Amino acid sequence: MSERKIINKYYPPDFDPSKIPKLKLPKNRQYMVRMMAPFTMRCKTCGEYIYKGKKFNARKEIVKKEAYLDLPVFRFYIKCTRCLAEITFKTDPGSTNYTMEHGATRNLHAEKLLEEEEKRVQKELHNPMKVLENRTKDRKLEMEVLENLRELKNLNQRQAHVDFEAMLLQHRLSQEQQRRQEEEEDEREIAALLEEARHRRLLEDSDSEDEAPPSRPSSAGKLNPTAILVESPKAKRKAEAVRSRAQLAGLVVPKKVKGEANRGSEQLQMPAVGAPESRKTANLAPQTPGTSSLSQLCAYGDSEDSDC
Repeated sequence: MSERKIINKYYPPDFDPSKIPKLKLPKNRQYMVRMMAPFTMRCKTCGEYIYKGKKFNARKEIVKKEAYLDLPVFRFYIKCTRCLAEITFKTDPGSTNYTMEHGATRNLHAEKLLEEEEKRVQKELHNPMKVLENRTKDRKLEMEVLENLRELKNLNQRQAHVDFEAMLLQHRLSQEQQRRQEEEEDEREIAALLEEARHRRLLEDSDSEDEAPPSRPSSAGKLNPTAILVESPKAKRKAEAVRSRAQLAGLVVPKKVKGEANRGSEQLQMPAVGAPESRKTANLAPQTPGTSSLSQLCAYGDSEDSDC
């Protein structure tokens, strides 16, 4: 009987284990396993109840990009016993339990969640560091509430002694006074500009009496203060030209002298009809250099602007 239970195998002398081909299977491959339902569930398609401990031929695979402390998470695929709808659930290594994923709803899960919450609260209560942290948070919250109440009390006390209507009235009065001051300043500036313009025009009129009178403006309205500021350089140049002409007016001889000089020269040149001897004597008499030069200059000047 011991011969049939021998474990040793025969290896030939030319055996080479490196020549054995290796299977290259994908990492996300699925395995067929026999398992039982880990919890009571109800199918979403037909409403069939699947109780805990029901055996299934399930497919098992590793979930990608999910792990807990380097422990892999597995997914299982089963079929409903009534409608053959696919149901999936996963392992949860953190809580040493399973989580429902698709195809069914888990029953009696609320009680389990409540128990887990109670356990967590009890664990926090027995943790001294957590208790100290909760106490500090409560004290900080109480201090903030007291500060807010103190600020509200101070604000109410300040507003109790403030007359808002008087403040608004005072503000309006100050605005009206400021507006009046601005209007008065504008009126003063306009009056000063108008006075300066009138004074300049009087000076120009007094200096330009010899010239043609200035043409009246077409519009008989009020003067524009901005126009005075724009035309002030031209008015200055005109006034300077008039003053220079007035200074040179004393050096120019009037035009009447020209006519008299012409008449005097004609009398000297034209003798009487009945006195031939006097004409000869007049022709023989030497002419004064002053009269002759003056008459020549007057005769030579053709333009009216040339003065003798």
